[in-house]
Amino acid sequence: MQLHTLSPKHAPRKSIAVGRGGTRGKTSGRGTKGQSARAGNKKRPEARDIIKKLPKLRGHGKNRSHTVRRERLIYTPVNLSALEAVFSAGDTVSPQVLLSKGLVRAQKGRAPKVKILGFGAISKGLVIDNCAMSVSAKDAIEKAGGTIKV
Repeated sequence: MQLHTLSPKHAPRKSIAVGRGGTRGKTSGRGTKGQSARAGNKKRPEARDIIKKLPKLRGHGKNRSHTVRRERLIYTPVNLSALEAVFSAGDTVSPQVLLSKGLVRAQKGRAPKVKILGFGAISKGLVIDNCAMSVSAKDAIEKAGGTIKV
């Protein structure tokens, strides 16, 4: 291959000169008079006019569902059936123990707040520490001989 054998892949295309006579004469494809027929024409986008008329949602950040009730406590649910399967009688159930056994996932690098729900049955007496619980779960744990520390 030598320099004189090279040729471009696509033939060079010149942009069409508008308004210089020829097939695009007179108004040169710009229609008749008006703002869009003038040189330097640049219209504002219509979308901007629509957006400017909308009221702004102020004071809630981008995701309103996450910012309106920012201080609410979010609990990770754990069912009685899961406790029955993993723990033996007399064991202590706390968020740290649940995290180490893999029943809950860490939130922001630490054990989450846990709420024990009454789904399933429990027959072992467990010691529940530092967990919120539903009324049905509390009744079932106390009936099985467990204790609840707060």
